[in-house]
Amino acid sequence: MNAPVGEVGVGALQQILISLGELEPAGSESDAMDRIAVLEAIKAGCAAAQAVETMRLEELRVEAESAAGVPKARQGRGLAAEVALARKASGSAGGRYFGFARALMREMPHTRAALASGALTEWRAMILVRETAHLTPRDRGEIDRRICADVSVVEGVGDRALDAEVKRLAYELDPQAVVDRHALAQSDRRVSTRPAPDGMVRLSALLPLVSGISVFASLKKHADATVGGDERTHAQVMADALVERVTGAATVDALPVAVNVVLPDEVLLGDSPAAAHVTGYGPIPADTARAMVSTALDADTASTLRRLYKAPASGALVAMDSTARLFPAGLKTFLDFRDQSCRIPYCDAPIAEYDHAEPHSRGGETSADNGSGMCVSHNRAKQNPGWQMTTDHDTGRHVATVTTPTGHSHVSRAPAPPGHHDHPVSPVERQLLALLDDAA
Repeated sequence: MNAPVGEVGVGALQQILISLGELEPAGSESDAMDRIAVLEAIKAGCAAAQAVETMRLEELRVEAESAAGVPKARQGRGLAAEVALARKASGSAGGRYFGFARALMREMPHTRAALASGALTEWRAMILVRETAHLTPRDRGEIDRRICADVSVVEGVGDRALDAEVKRLAYELDPQAVVDRHALAQSDRRVSTRPAPDGMVRLSALLPLVSGISVFASLKKHADATVGGDERTHAQVMADALVERVTGAATVDALPVAVNVVLPDEVLLGDSPAAAHVTGYGPIPADTARAMVSTALDADTASTLRRLYKAPASGALVAMDSTARLFPAGLKTFLDFRDQSCRIPYCDAPIAEYDHAEPHSRGGETSADNGSGMCVSHNRAKQNPGWQMTTDHDTGRHVATVTTPTGHSHVSRAPAPPGHHDHPVSPVERQLLALLDDAA
């Protein structure tokens, strides 16, 4: 007899995953289309089940911490970061997943049911949650009922149309809440970058409506008057004008801003094809790196060369230690080069803080071995009871192992420096290394 659904454990869920991987391809076009549709519904059902388990995790953690005497205001801290690790996501994404689960389970039962049945994808459910977050539970529940009580309402509706409809209903139910949200959103204005393909970077600015349109209109007006004077397109003139106006440089090739490029000497001085690394961006081709250095020198900008050393076999960068509690500037720079982003697994957030794996209060050294670059949210989460980080570099590059309050461990290995390639290790060699470690 099959076990009830409620008694299905982790092993049974893993078996379902294995069975999907072993599924034979469809025998006809119609069958393939049906399978694609059902598999999409399964993905949605899994998202709904994850929401249930996320809230159950919070319930169990709060019960345990309450029994242990943890103050109510501190109960459940760090849970979003744990959920992020389980879902192989960044810390900020973990916060969104946690808020999403809380909304579905506490205030939006129809959306949760539509997601569980596969009638609504996880992204479309997130649109509903996101665009009703500023409303009272009562108004949020009303939109939940109007949109998802009858799933035929969302059939054939695109994501943008769904977004617009939820916003319309929100304004209809509580106009002042929408106005207040718009006013509050101005405090969230910011500028950010994301790597783009082919040595490009995507610069984004989240601005108030009038400011954003004014910036774009000004750049467009300049391009309208300039295009035709050289070989640049309208879009290229706008992009160059943005760079020149923000930096104050006469041309885009004479920028007085430091860009950290890490590259082997054989790339800088020779013709090696090994990739270089730009801090905050990622790997770039050797020719591109040499061109960047050459352009900086030709533009008569201030260029600085800093030498870094690595271990020949593992490629581990070698750095300095400090007796101070706070990480000195040179060590921070080294950690930026070595770690490249937050050292918590799956988190690509920029490094904002520098943390001791073994806390300084317990004798942890302020050193490269015991230090890690961290984003703000993960550095805060790591300070909560039950979190632990250990580091190791004896067998290769710097390795950080993070253990969460549930006992789950996640390993993060520092990326290889530019130009280094690990030599493959055979199973026999791994066994010999393990035996040598045990004998030591």
